[in-house]
Amino acid sequence: MAPERGFQGETLLDVRDLKVHFPTPDGVVKAVDGLSFTVHRGETFGIVGESGSGKSVTNLTALGLVNRKAAQIEGEVLFKGRDLLKLTPGELRHVRGKELAMIFQDPFASLHPMYRVGDQLIEAVKVHSNVSKKQAEERVLELLGAVGIPRPRERFRDYPHQFSGGMRQRAMIAMALTHNPDILIADEPTTALDVTVQAQILELIDHVKREFDIGVILITHDLGVIADVSQTVMVMYAGRAMELAPKDELFRKPLHPYTWGLLDSMPRIAQKGTRLLPIEGAPPSLINVPPGCAFHPRCPHRFQPCDRERPAFADRGGGHPEACHLTIEDKRRLWAERDARRLGVAV
Repeated sequence: MAPERGFQGETLLDVRDLKVHFPTPDGVVKAVDGLSFTVHRGETFGIVGESGSGKSVTNLTALGLVNRKAAQIEGEVLFKGRDLLKLTPGELRHVRGKELAMIFQDPFASLHPMYRVGDQLIEAVKVHSNVSKKQAEERVLELLGAVGIPRPRERFRDYPHQFSGGMRQRAMIAMALTHNPDILIADEPTTALDVTVQAQILELIDHVKREFDIGVILITHDLGVIADVSQTVMVMYAGRAMELAPKDELFRKPLHPYTWGLLDSMPRIAQKGTRLLPIEGAPPSLINVPPGCAFHPRCPHRFQPCDRERPAFADRGGGHPEACHLTIEDKRRLWAERDARRLGVAV
């Protein structure tokens, strides 16, 4: 069972002990290795971690976009009580785009360059609805206006190259909302955008969540993005969850050394004179994941059990689940020392 966090709202997605392994000639790639979490209506659930940590594969698996013939998939992905892993491809196509929708980090690659934006959105409406082209067009114009595209009736006939990066991402959000889905998955939605437009897109996603009363899964490697809009954060590393907590709790009282490393690497404009402290080393190969704690080769606080015993993902008294052998007292002391060093305070 995925760990509960007390978030009020209907449980929409309940992922239980999900494993997604890809056999290759060089060995088995353990892209996701025993992951559990829940997403509720009205919640923005942030998933953060370095590239290759399994963030996107988790959600592509839930959407049925991972080839089951090429992957070994175990566990449960319960969406409103139905296990998506047990649905047929036809049943998944009915769910995907209608009840579960996804926007990707490169909207230009998601839109066909030879077709007008409006026509592509009309097609998205008609694929799940028995409506006329005129009715679909009116729905598209309504959504283009709702996501902040000016003069939607004029822009409706433009091609993707005539839209800016932010406008293309707004069009993709409109496409995802055509059937009022219960969950919107946003995979690195601000990566290719400048800082000002990033803020606008994040504000739009938050507005859409409240306006349409949906759940949002926000995938990113940027804790700054997480801090803006997420209520709950799961930190992933090497296909595993390292920590899962309410956002404010994660930023104030993080309990895992990997989370500390991510926070130390995050610039803080308000704290002048602080230093960035990068995480030493590189993420492991998912074919040869280190024994014990996957993070232990890069962890400055590792000790003997870390290299041979995989820590359980559990609440050890710190108020939220995490996967580290250190005692709660040691975690609190070490984080306080690291935070002080970062601010240049003697400890």
